[in-house]
Amino acid sequence: MKNKIAEILKSGGIGVLPTDTIYGLVGSALRPEAVARIYRVRRRDSRKPLIILISSVNDISGFGIRISPRNKRIMEKIWPGKISAILPIKGGKFSYLHRGIKSLAFRLPDKKSLLEILRKTGPLVAPSANPAGLPPAENIKEAREYFGGGVDFYSSGKGLSGQSTILDLSGRKPAVLREGSGLYKCRHCGFHYRQKAFASGCARWHAVHKGANPRLAVSAIESIK
Repeated sequence: MKNKIAEILKSGGIGVLPTDTIYGLVGSALRPEAVARIYRVRRRDSRKPLIILISSVNDISGFGIRISPRNKRIMEKIWPGKISAILPIKGGKFSYLHRGIKSLAFRLPDKKSLLEILRKTGPLVAPSANPAGLPPAENIKEAREYFGGGVDFYSSGKGLSGQSTILDLSGRKPAVLREGSGLYKCRHCGFHYRQKAFASGCARWHAVHKGANPRLAVSAIESIK
C-alpha cells in the first residue's frame, strides 16, 4: 500500500493519509499542479502557504534555503517532532508554495510509516484534511464526506494527536505562532520547552528568574541564540 501511495504522489496525485499529528491532504511539494489541486479541493485561501513534510533536514536546501546557525541549533532540539518551523525563502521559483509571503513551514515527523513514504516521494505539502472553515477530519469516513472522489486515495491510521505547534524562525527571535503538539509552555514564565519534564520542572526557577539551571535554560526555545 505504501508503494502504491508513493507512486500516486510522485506522479502528481493527491490523497488523505495520517500524518504525525492529524489527517492531512497531501501532495508533492515539488509539483505545482499537485499543490494547485490541493488549494482547489480544500477551497483554501490562495494567500496562505502550506506546511511541508520532509524526511531529512537536507530536504530544505532543495528549496534554496540557507539555515542559519541559530536555526540549526533549534532544529536539532525540535526535530524529529510535532513542530512546524517557518523559515525565510528568497526568489520566485517556489512562489507557488510561499504565495508571496517569502517564508515556508517545514516539519520533520517522528513517525516511521510516514518517513518511509516521504523518502520515496520527497517533500509533501500537508494541510489538514478538511475544506476551509470546517473541522479537521478525525477519521477516513469524515474525510470521504469532505472530499469524495476529489482525491486519489485514502489511507487510515491511529494514534493522531492534534495539530502541530508552529514555530516562526524567520525573524530575529523565535516565536510560537500556534500552540499545539510538540512544545510545552511554562505557566510561570511563558517560555516553551521541547520536553514536558523541563516545563514542569522549572516552576520555582522561573517564578523568581534567578538561580538559573543552565540545563533548563538551554532547553527553552526562546533562550537559544
